[in-house]
Amino acid sequence: MELPEELASRPPRQRGQEPTATLTLEAYVRLRAELDQLKSEGRTRIAERLKIAREFGDIRENAEYDAAKNEQALMESRIRNLERMLRDPEIIEAPVDADAVGPGMLVTVRPLDEDEPEDETYLLADSAEERARGARTITTTSPLGSALVGARKGDEVAYDAPGGTFRYQVVEFQPYTG
Repeated sequence: MELPEELASRPPRQRGQEPTATLTLEAYVRLRAELDQLKSEGRTRIAERLKIAREFGDIRENAEYDAAKNEQALMESRIRNLERMLRDPEIIEAPVDADAVGPGMLVTVRPLDEDEPEDETYLLADSAEERARGARTITTTSPLGSALVGARKGDEVAYDAPGGTFRYQVVEFQPYTG
């Protein structure tokens, strides 16, 4: 796996130092691009919105200004979160083949408690920031995700949630290759 220069040249982690996130290289590149876009175009766009909103008059009773400030706060929060995650991530590769469900896999499950069940496909990942076209992402720490880890084709898994106990059958799973 060819790492970007900023990852390849970073110093090794100190003993006991945890990675800031666990990501695939694809997710890292996508998040780095999002961060760069937010810090440049995003901040410029918000600054322009604030400038225009200030021209509407008194900012104490200006809904447009309040909306722009709220959007700015959300964007700055996302920037800080991305900077934290991308500071020193662990870059992982999706498994090439596996006998059981694990992170980095597309998992198709069938609900067992529905009259007309429709198969659902999820990307099981260590980070909620991972994406796969046509699949929702679930993390290995979510109730369904933790129930799926280690399951095999044909296995039934269940998890408890506020709405009750949900049961699924694992229809198939395969490594997500992007």
